[in-house]
Amino acid sequence: MAVRKELPEYTVPSLTLEDGGKVAAILQGRLHALNDLALTLKHIHWNVVGPHFIAVHEMIDPQVDAVRGMVDSTAERIATLGVPPRGTPGAIVAERTWEDYSLGRASTIAHLGALDEVYQGVIADHRQAAADTEDLDTVTNDLLVGHLRDLELFHWFVRAHLESSGGELSTSGATTETGAARKAEAAAKKEA
Repeated sequence: MAVRKELPEYTVPSLTLEDGGKVAAILQGRLHALNDLALTLKHIHWNVVGPHFIAVHEMIDPQVDAVRGMVDSTAERIATLGVPPRGTPGAIVAERTWEDYSLGRASTIAHLGALDEVYQGVIADHRQAAADTEDLDTVTNDLLVGHLRDLELFHWFVRAHLESSGGELSTSGATTETGAARKAEAAAKKEA
């Protein structure tokens, strides 16, 4: 789906209305992704089962809190640029470019395998948004780079559960959440 661009009535000093609208549109896509990520992380928190339940259950909550903070800072930057942020569930579903998270109640390792795919997508798109704003708006770029720092750290936490002692990632080569979940579970059974 194409990014919906809205021309603001005003924006921050030194940006044109067109650039303010362009940056806000980029951020709106990130707002949807971060809102979706926060909900997905909470869904995982509630639905992990099996060995390492408590470790994964408790690892996820601080990530939820941090991503919710990213949601708020992103929405506030959109508003600062003169565009009303859209944070309703309907807007997320109507404007997102990805499918809904596919796992329900599942093992910790399956959820972590799927979450590896989720983080890869969110981080890749966030990096693109940072690149797209680098020359347009240094404040927005700084915001996105700060988010990336935390998102990449959280991704490392997830991948630490999926990595073998030899440095191989059990989800390597997977391209879908369910494929990554299957690969992670198969590797865990093989190591057991």
